[in-house]
Amino acid sequence: MAKNRNAYQCDNCAATLSKWAGQCPECREWNTVNEIVTQARPSGRFRGYAGKLGNEVQDLASVGDATVARLAVGVGELDRVLGGGIVPGSVILLGGDPGIGKSTLLMQLTAALGQRVPGLYITGEESLEQLGMRARRLGLKLDGIRCLTETSIEQILGHAEKEKPKLMVVDSIQTVYTEELSSAPGSVAQIRESAAALVRWAKQNHCCVILVGHVTKEGALAGPRVLEHMVDSVLYFESDGDSRYRVIRAIKNRFGAVNELGMFAMTGTGLKEVKNPSAIFLSGHDKPVPGSVITVVREGTRPILLEVQALVDPSHLNNPRRVALGLEHNRLAMMLAVMHRHGGIALSDHDVFINVVGGMRVSETGADLPMLMALYSSFRDRPLPDKLVCFGEVGLSGEIRPVPDGEQRLREAVGHGYTTALVPVANAPRKPLDGLRIVGLSHVSAALEKVF
Repeated sequence: MAKNRNAYQCDNCAATLSKWAGQCPECREWNTVNEIVTQARPSGRFRGYAGKLGNEVQDLASVGDATVARLAVGVGELDRVLGGGIVPGSVILLGGDPGIGKSTLLMQLTAALGQRVPGLYITGEESLEQLGMRARRLGLKLDGIRCLTETSIEQILGHAEKEKPKLMVVDSIQTVYTEELSSAPGSVAQIRESAAALVRWAKQNHCCVILVGHVTKEGALAGPRVLEHMVDSVLYFESDGDSRYRVIRAIKNRFGAVNELGMFAMTGTGLKEVKNPSAIFLSGHDKPVPGSVITVVREGTRPILLEVQALVDPSHLNNPRRVALGLEHNRLAMMLAVMHRHGGIALSDHDVFINVVGGMRVSETGADLPMLMALYSSFRDRPLPDKLVCFGEVGLSGEIRPVPDGEQRLREAVGHGYTTALVPVANAPRKPLDGLRIVGLSHVSAALEKVF
């Protein structure tokens, strides 16, 4: 049987080298050569495979529809992000900033599922005594929580073969190493080989494996990019500064919708799910104020009400400031150009600040019309009517285009007591909604005229 041997490969051009080099001789990039494990090829001419074949080739039409039963976590927000629950045999990668609550969430998840299915919590960053202190502080039931402090992937898989868990948490993948490589834990080669071994074991044993991943100072997951391709789901845990609220977002999900969003609140006894996120992001002014507009955005399958605030103030600088928090800076520049061209409003000598209340990030085009309304309201120092909500995409020619799931957004607004909605004409429902006056808009000039 051929033995494994160590080689070196460039992460940029995939060139294979016999020894390590600081610069790749093929693509001339620096610090891209890392150690890998390869299997030595048998010498001599290839004469065909003489062993027994494993799986058989099948026609896809002959494969029956087998629905895999998901394992519901019991936490509604997490089940929503995962697409309805955990799929047996799947591998989930959870990333987030230090101290945001990744270990707390997974400890709560392990304790909740430990009463129904066997679980195993593996940590390479804490001792068992520290895990016990955290579990008692969170008020979790300690019965059924199997824990292990280990960083060797060979030892981890050996214990997993003995325990036979259905849920295994590895905290974190950056601390795990394989003895076949001489590089330090956390290197590109160690993360890639360790994750590959865990993925293979999860598929063969129908066990869900959750990997905790560190992030860099830029906010990306540390390690090779191939790590995100190997797993089935990639979840990001996010927070806005010192806020007590946490947002978990699905970036990749082979078994559900992407860009799904779940809300949690950090308390002294752990993370609590927030079932009505719209109530968090609405400031609740006593009376309408200039520059404030309520919009409805869509995160995955859920509509959420957000408040967009704008401040337009005369500038004393040669280059007026343009600040966008929670919204794309390029779309703010586009809205200012549209206002100038189709609304006759020039803000070239004004500082412009725009913000989404609550620290949310909005990337969809449905926030164009609310952004424009908030800017115009602040510039004229005139508030919009009370209980008004709006959404819509604005084109460069001034037209207001429809956005997906318009009727569902309107129903969310009705549920929170809003009585007037400014929407694109194509998003106006055929049947009126009780208690909601809908104004269909087709152009920016008509929108500014009807509202102000």
